[in-house]
Amino acid sequence: MADEETMTRGRPGNDEPPLDDRKAAILNAVVTEYIETAQPVGSGHVTRTPGIEVSSATIRSEMAALERDGYLVQPHTSAGRIPTDKGYRFFVDNVAPGPLEDTQRRQVRQFFAHVHGEVEELLGRTSGLLANLTDYASVVVGPSHESAPIRSVQLVGLAPRVVLVLVVLSDGAVEKRTVDLTADASDTMLGAAGAHLSAHLVGTTLPAAGPPPPTGDAAVDAVVAQVVPAIIDLGVSDEPEHVFVGGSSRMAAAFDAVETVRSVLSILEQQLVVVELIEDILERGLSVAIGAEHGFEPLASCALVVAPVSVDGETAGTIGVLGPTRMNYPRALAAVHVVGEQLSRRLTRQGPGDGSHDDGEAD
Repeated sequence: MADEETMTRGRPGNDEPPLDDRKAAILNAVVTEYIETAQPVGSGHVTRTPGIEVSSATIRSEMAALERDGYLVQPHTSAGRIPTDKGYRFFVDNVAPGPLEDTQRRQVRQFFAHVHGEVEELLGRTSGLLANLTDYASVVVGPSHESAPIRSVQLVGLAPRVVLVLVVLSDGAVEKRTVDLTADASDTMLGAAGAHLSAHLVGTTLPAAGPPPPTGDAAVDAVVAQVVPAIIDLGVSDEPEHVFVGGSSRMAAAFDAVETVRSVLSILEQQLVVVELIEDILERGLSVAIGAEHGFEPLASCALVVAPVSVDGETAGTIGVLGPTRMNYPRALAAVHVVGEQLSRRLTRQGPGDGSHDDGEAD
């Protein structure tokens, strides 16, 4: 998984002059309080913030300056101020992720120690874990099977002339196809054909799979010849990556406007849109996209915290959380980081039915 040396939470090319320490402390106090309460923040609260030891008049003056510079906005004349997207951006870029609570760390550790099943089940349940940790909608984009090397090929007889082809990939996925044979095939024959296919296809990817050389056994070669097209077909599937969404029901509590909730839920149902949006954010070197930064108008009131998931050091998927711009960014960043690291380790080790589990600490 990419670390902060290779991925920034900030916006590339942002050459905004830095805020002085006092303005930064006041802005961070406003953002922190607004995230907690969803109420405009006045100078009176800021004066009670540890480390800010200036008068209320000075704080009001600094908050007015922050408003002029676009970091804060005053929704009503007599109200306090709330952060803008620019204010959240400063906060995200200058506040470290908060550590997960001990109970949450144990929850992550126990989840990955006991979760089993094929990769799709693992990813689906991981989306639920991430939603529970953050109270936001979570998105897990499954590994692209096109880039995952083949780990093994197995042929299982379902009937004398029907065989189930199981292609096990290095990311733990199992691709299946049923093939009708033109002649009966014994279990011994299927075993020999499967071993021959594995010997020549292991290490290649599905798009690169092709017919192996003949074995010299006419019956085995006939089975192989009938099975190979099904394996090749797996590599040309135009189905989108699997997208697992957890915590959709939490959107109602996260947003005030019903129309916003409806719009967000509609977007989450569109897998291709979600995948393209997350990929674009990562390609721009971001791990957090706030409001208009992600360039997708229907989610202008949302923030996305995302991270790549790796298998054997190669990016193989993505996880993230989607919530309002008034998101608890330290908690979301910590949860995405910890779960992403644990998921990467599990997918690297995962094998179908291997019963493997990771007892390592949640970082």
